[in-house]
Amino acid sequence: MSITVSRAIHDGVMRLGGIADNPRLEARILLARALGVTREDLIRDPDRQIETIAYDVLLKRRIAREPLALIVGHREFWSLEFQVSPATLIPRPDSETLIEAALAAFAKRPPPRRIIDLGTGTGCLLLALLTEYPTAFGIGIDLSPDAAALAKANAAALGLTTRSAFMAGNWTNAVSGRFDLIISNPPYIPALDIGTLMPEVAAYEPRTALDGGEDGYDAYRAIIPLLRGHIEPTGVAILELGVEQAHSVEELARDIGFDTLLRLDLAEISRAIVLTLPNRSKN
Repeated sequence: MSITVSRAIHDGVMRLGGIADNPRLEARILLARALGVTREDLIRDPDRQIETIAYDVLLKRRIAREPLALIVGHREFWSLEFQVSPATLIPRPDSETLIEAALAAFAKRPPPRRIIDLGTGTGCLLLALLTEYPTAFGIGIDLSPDAAALAKANAAALGLTTRSAFMAGNWTNAVSGRFDLIISNPPYIPALDIGTLMPEVAAYEPRTALDGGEDGYDAYRAIIPLLRGHIEPTGVAILELGVEQAHSVEELARDIGFDTLLRLDLAEISRAIVLTLPNRSKN
């Protein structure tokens, strides 16, 4: 079927209503993807006649609640472009709170030289940090070999291959040594709550990256005791938090001997916890 660009976008908006937060933007993104052009190209020539077979296929995928990022194959994080796949969580703006927390923690001291990302997924946290700290080397670990391979591909696309390494493993079991900065976005959704999440998450993102066990704290109970053996005396560990998890994770960390500091996201939710060993200067 041949129709104009503007009509195709209008039809997409109608079909995506009630599914997408911004139906017009998503319709433009999907149409540009189907045609192999940019969104700016669509704006420049709204009366161009186009075939809509490929566009219709993409719309049907989105109507089935497949995440837009998986359909187009990429997502922006920290102003960087990351490939995504069903093997990993899709990078979320809330997770940028961890990058902001790291920048604040090292604002008045030498930058980190060795960074490790536990549960690296797409590699977005580690690779964003390596762009901020050009003298640092980073290691990303993920339980999924497919996720580790995707993170490695993202490193290559960003020109960070020589400053990063990725491997499959269970938290810190695959590494030795100490790090100036340890960062992680662990699974923290209570197992029974996963089915209540948005279909885009529950049906399409990997359960292993979501499932925090019965109460949502299994990963924290596993990670936090390991940190003492891998953090430099003046190092920093930063973990992402789920909603209303800050108090319990603080207790876990303090029981291991860490000092804690919470960082809020844009919605003023405690999204990151910063862990340091006692008797070091605070910022």
